[in-house]
Amino acid sequence: MTEKKAWAINGYLALILILALLIGGIALVAQLNFVGIPLIILAIISATGIFVVQPNKSYALVFFGSYLGTIREPGLWLSVPLAIRKGVSLRVRNFNSKTLKVNDIEGNPVEIAAVVVFRVVDTAKAIFDVEKYEEFVEIQSETALRHVATRYAYDNYESEGFSLRGNPEEVSNELTNELQQRLSLAGVEVSEARLTHLAYATEIAGAMLQRQQASAILSARQIIVEGAVGMVQMAIERIENDGVVKLDEERKAAMINNLLVSIVSERATQPVINAGTMY
Repeated sequence: MTEKKAWAINGYLALILILALLIGGIALVAQLNFVGIPLIILAIISATGIFVVQPNKSYALVFFGSYLGTIREPGLWLSVPLAIRKGVSLRVRNFNSKTLKVNDIEGNPVEIAAVVVFRVVDTAKAIFDVEKYEEFVEIQSETALRHVATRYAYDNYESEGFSLRGNPEEVSNELTNELQQRLSLAGVEVSEARLTHLAYATEIAGAMLQRQQASAILSARQIIVEGAVGMVQMAIERIENDGVVKLDEERKAAMINNLLVSIVSERATQPVINAGTMY
């Protein structure tokens, strides 16, 4: 089913003509001229074709089971009398999915939810190709969200590839594209789809938090060690270049060890002051 434009004329002009037919028919009947009776019946039947179209709303016309077309332009219109009119809103709407529990690609249970921004662009498909397009959007959105969530890990922990937490833009784009493919059958256009909730399931949240903390500690330690090595190297080179003191390899190793311990240690070091000779 594809949307097409229905026949319609200006409703104000049609209203004037219907009133003229009605008044003329009543006047003829009052003069005992029965020609006025068909005029009155014609006016009443024609009046059933008058309707108002609100902004951002469309009406599909069905005449004895046949789809006649759709009227989108707002205003007062006269179309085919006795036709059934089915209205559909064309406004942009949001759908907030429920918080779903799914397994990511690594098998970890995660909680995920999304918001979908959509609108109807084909009235005929929305009305005739699916039973209820609102329910269709809801079910297909949750299905697409589950499918996308199972294709990625919650977090890749600095490894290659996309993850749900580390690449929200890419995940949102893929979710939008998949939703558009699924909802095009219902004449719905998806403007945007974004994750609104993402977390580990409660049964593994504690263990995953410890893993994240351990990863953060390791990353911080790596930065500290790299900085400490650079500071020690700079200190040794400065001492040697300035000729402050000459150190043999054994004393140099001891000095490096002491400096590294002082810089890397989480607690303040307790230095031992040598008041005598260097050796």
